[in-house]
Amino acid sequence: MRLNELYLNGFRNYEETTVEFVPGVNLLVGDNANGKTNLLEAIGYLSTGRAFRTRREQELIRFGAEYAELSAKLFSQEREQTLRAVLFAGRRPRQLFLNGIRQKTAAGIAGVLNSVLFCPEDLLVLKKGAQPRRKMLDNVICQLRPNYDAALAEYTRLLDQKAALLREQEENPSMLAVLPEFNRRMVQIGALLISYRARYLRALGEIAEQYHKEFSGDREQLTLQYHTVSTVTDPFAPLEQLRAELEAHMSSHARAELDSRQCLSGPHKDDFEAALNGLPMAQFASQGQTRTATISLKLAERELMKRDCGETPVLLLDDVLSELDAGRQDFVLNRLRDGQVFITCCETDRLTELGQVLFVEDGRVRV
Repeated sequence: MRLNELYLNGFRNYEETTVEFVPGVNLLVGDNANGKTNLLEAIGYLSTGRAFRTRREQELIRFGAEYAELSAKLFSQEREQTLRAVLFAGRRPRQLFLNGIRQKTAAGIAGVLNSVLFCPEDLLVLKKGAQPRRKMLDNVICQLRPNYDAALAEYTRLLDQKAALLREQEENPSMLAVLPEFNRRMVQIGALLISYRARYLRALGEIAEQYHKEFSGDREQLTLQYHTVSTVTDPFAPLEQLRAELEAHMSSHARAELDSRQCLSGPHKDDFEAALNGLPMAQFASQGQTRTATISLKLAERELMKRDCGETPVLLLDDVLSELDAGRQDFVLNRLRDGQVFITCCETDRLTELGQVLFVEDGRVRV
């Protein structure tokens, strides 16, 4: 898998630019706030149909522009392909294209440009709340399984609509009549989400454990434990059993949801716990241990995607190496020899021999 060319028009701080990349390491060098991370965000958007820094697509459009266009030429799935996205100011929906053919949803471009992102925020994901950990899981599974992407999108839509019904129950009490139908469909889709997440997290944990073992000099064992609603006794159980257990949990919380006007039951509250030598990292891990474990998870994510699709995904490193000491940098850099890598940094230092250097200044890129 290789990204050969990226074209941007009206995206973030880029007026219009075309950038060519080499198959190995591409170093994006420049001062802060000049557009290095914007390039990674554009690559990530064409990979997943989502921006990793914002949920509002309007923020991706250059100030004063009516639209933003992103397109890429790449080699994937043993052939040359193209990806294109057009984002519009206002309420007009975006357009996604694969090889010139418009796709109905982001699921249509899944798996064409697989990517794994490291960013400074990821280095704290194991210390934050459940939401960023769910997002980390969902982003990867959506790339690997288009069916999951579609299911997650439908569940999110139902969740938002149900939340609106609960908030407006006093003003529109008749709307509660459709609540059972929402619950029924959310149980069906929720069971699917749980099944996918549990299986992916188990595979991720097995690989991450090996990486962290090497990273820590065989001193620490990293383990991951999936948590979903309390009535689910086995997240690997058949879907029929998961649906029944989800329905039981939702029924037991029906009165509380009405009283609180919030959706209290479902996989939208899922989480996973990372532990070192049996101790929860959120409470007991040092900053260095947390950083090491997070990098191990990301390297495992890349390896798992490679095993699944048969191609090494593009690796996006956003100012991560500067946070690491020399020993940890060596550990990560030794694993960059396979596949295409994009690294943002302010200074190249000893990284200059790795590959092509691209200088980024005020939304312009030069070799």
